[in-house]
Amino acid sequence: MNPEAGILQPLVVMFSAAFTGNILLAKFLGMCPFLAVSRQVKTALGLGWAVVFVLTGTSVLNWLIYWKVLVPLNLEFLRFIMFIIMIAAFVQFVEMVLERYSPVLYQKLGIFLPLITVNCAILGGSLFMVIRRYTLLNAVAFGFGSGIGWMLAILAMAGIREKLAEERIPRGLRGPGITLIIVGLMALAFIGFTGVLGG
Repeated sequence: MNPEAGILQPLVVMFSAAFTGNILLAKFLGMCPFLAVSRQVKTALGLGWAVVFVLTGTSVLNWLIYWKVLVPLNLEFLRFIMFIIMIAAFVQFVEMVLERYSPVLYQKLGIFLPLITVNCAILGGSLFMVIRRYTLLNAVAFGFGSGIGWMLAILAMAGIREKLAEERIPRGLRGPGITLIIVGLMALAFIGFTGVLGG
């Protein structure tokens, strides 16, 4: 095996997860907190880093649980339950850390911080990792890249929505209407990273 290929593969997985296979704008996972918390850049950045941390951490823990515990014991059918338990415990840890060290951000994120537990992007990351049979290193790269991609998307949306607050928007497009149009345009831009397939 070419050692350079072994080094490059996790980087390829990470960049693919962040851009061409963006978990939010290409897979449309994690839309609820994305739409709800993308009103201010500062709050979006805080939630974005929390998602990066949780996605990376749970990818490692769920990989270990799946391949080192469930597969050897032929208990793969328990993966959903085990993944959700691990995600819930990890999010609780993040919540306690934020409450202790950043109470302002903790208050701004409000209900959306514990809702990371049921954010389908987090569970989706663990399930993609299993389905694609990633190695541990690739699983870490995928989790981190997916989190970075999610954070870039919510930061872009928050920046756009802050600017739109100062603009005159037609009555029929205010609120969710213009937001969903912007999401669609952003999704098209990220899909553009995949290139044009020849027919």
